[in-house]
Parts: sequence; structure tokens; C-alpha cells
Amino acid sequence: MAVKEARTRVVRRWRRNMEIGDGPEDKAYVDMLTTLSEGSVRRNFNPYTDIDWDSAEFAVIDDDERWILPATDPIGQHAWYQSQSRARQIEIGMWRQANVAKVGLHFESILIRGLMEYAFWTPNGSPEYRYCLHEAVEECNHTMMFQEMVNRIGADVPGMPRMLKWIQPAIPLVAGPLPIPFWFGILAGEEPIDHTQKNVLREGKTLHPIMERVMAIHVAEEARHISFAHEYLRKRVPSLPRRKRFWLSLYVPVVMRVLCSAIIVPPRAFWKEFDIPRSVRKEIFFKSPESRQMLRDMFGDVRMLADDTGLMNPISKLIWRICRISGRPSRYRSEPARQHLVSVA
Repeated sequence: MAVKEARTRVVRRWRRNMEIGDGPEDKAYVDMLTTLSEGSVRRNFNPYTDIDWDSAEFAVIDDDERWILPATDPIGQHAWYQSQSRARQIEIGMWRQANVAKVGLHFESILIRGLMEYAFWTPNGSPEYRYCLHEAVEECNHTMMFQEMVNRIGADVPGMPRMLKWIQPAIPLVAGPLPIPFWFGILAGEEPIDHTQKNVLREGKTLHPIMERVMAIHVAEEARHISFAHEYLRKRVPSLPRRKRFWLSLYVPVVMRVLCSAIIVPPRAFWKEFDIPRSVRKEIFFKSPESRQMLRDMFGDVRMLADDTGLMNPISKLIWRICRISGRPSRYRSEPARQHLVSVA
């Protein structure tokens, strides 16, 4: 009986944490959720009607230079990769892009299960329930889109690192009792992928149509998903007790750095497959000045969020620096990273 009562109290606390009040800020939050949900209804993509996989334009051939990695990719910008033969660059590029897609679908599988776990406990009438289900549907479409891309490329890529595959079944269960750490973990996966794909599209390099279309669809819908995560955390984090906010401030930079490496850095099979020197691997991830700057740029939006929600303090700032992801917070979401050049007369 005591165990049952304790479990009931825990569930009630979870549900209280998910409730939305009637104040002006709560109304603004509900309006935002309504806008996002209606956006999902008005504008959504289906991987099998919006991409003509079987058209001649989307055919995958082995000597297509459009698979050569762009300079915005940390591997593509490295001198070792650029020194390889054209055929080798294409082969590496196809494997790399296929594995990025596989990692993306693995990560979104975790997110879908977490969304359903969170939605399971939302109170009746909660607008969060509807939005979480819209997002889950869109993420399911993304996983099919990514897997189709992997299948078309034909590389038998592993996706996530083995250790993360072993622990991932437990991650979605956190969404019910600990939704705030869960959503920060989701941002740790979404922000690096979104930042990288936007940079590739902004670069203007000619990409293979499969890659370009998949990225464009993903970036368009991810904008809603990341907006929800940011606004959810802006609403929930400031109301946490000071002690919890302090521990959360230390958790955020660590989870950003750990999950970023798991998602951005290729698995061991990649380095073995192409016999890439260990020294090159270390320089690409993340010892060269260019790769370190890229790493910092990925989290400008999260630094802005942490700053706005009171998660930046002297100790947490030190953790951000130790994780090598400190820097100026974004002035607005998705602010492009700019290199300011000073001309010398």
C-alpha cells in the first residue's frame, strides 16, 4: 500500500509539472503551441510523395562528384580529405552522408518514444499533447526518409556509436519524470544536425538531389521542433527551485558536448573502412582551430537559451569552457555564424 501511494504521489507531481496556468505568459505559450500545431497541419511533408525516389534525377551513381563533402563539413574541409583522389573523396562522402542520415534516424527514434512517453502523462486538455503527436508523426516521416536515403546510397553504415545504442532504450523513459533534462538532451542532438545542414544549404555547393531534398525537408520541419523545445524550456526552467536550476546549469553543457560527439563524429567503422590516420581523426574532431570554431558555433542558440533561463553562472560557464563549446550567445535563433574580416589598408 505504501509503495502504491508513493507511486501515485510521483505521478501526480509529474502531471502538476505539466500543467499550464491562465496567466499572460501561459496564454502566449498556448498560442505558440497552437501556431506550431496548425503549421504542422498546413505544411507537412511525406517522404514518398514529396521525393521522387525513382526518377532519373535521383539516381545514385558511384562517380557522381556531387557526393564530395562540402567545405562546411569538418572532414570535407581537412587537407587530408582534399588530398585524396576524386573517386576516394566520392566514396568517403557517400559513406559519411549515409551514416549522418542513419544517426539522424536513430536519434529521432529515441525522440519519438520520448514524445509518446511525455504525452502519455499530459493532463486532459493540454495543448502540449496535440503538438507532441504532430511532432512524433513528422519525426516518423523523417526516419523513413533517412532510411530510404541510406538504402539508395547503398553503404552498410552503423549509425550511432555502439555504447549509445545499448543505453538508448532507457533514454525515452526519462521524458515522463524528468522532461526538462530530456528536452535539453533532445536539443543536444537536434542543434548540431540542424546547424550543419543549414550551413551546407547556405554554402550553395551543388549537392546530389537526394541529399539536397532530404536536408531541405528536414530543416523546414525541424524549425518547428526546435522552436517547441526552446519555448518549452523557457517556460519551465525559470520556475524550478534554485538548487535544481544550479544542477541543471552544470548538466546542460556536458550533455551538449557528449551527444554532439556521438552524433557528429563518425563511428570507429568509418576510420577503419578508409584507413584514416589517427592523427587526422584527432585534428578533425576537434583539435584544429577551424573544427573548434565549428563546435562552438553549433551551440550559440543553446547558450542564448541558457542565458535567458538563468542557467549561466560562474561554475556553469567554466563547464562550457572545459567542454570547448563556450562563446557568444546568439542574438536570435538560427543566427548564421559570420566571420568578421578586417581589411588592412
